Amino acid sequence: MTGKHVQMITGLVGLAFLAIFVIGLSHSISSGFAGVLGGLPFAIIVAIVLSMAAYDCWEECLKGKKGDDRQ
Repeated sequence: MTGKHVQMITGLVGLAFLAIFVIGLSHSISSGFAGVLGGLPFAIIVAIVLSMAAYDCWEECLKGKKGDDRQ
């Protein structure tokens, strides 16, 4: 595989691991002592962070428009 394909696969796998971890953490907080309303601020933060990570992965892997000069 080329470097671009490896970068795309590792980016998506890393994004998947990040999503699984923080969504599981958010679920754990919301179903535990904090309750749904107590875990809501963390769930909102998780949604924002995951959307930023997905955008960065898309920009880096699929668009390929970062500031560096890699080929």
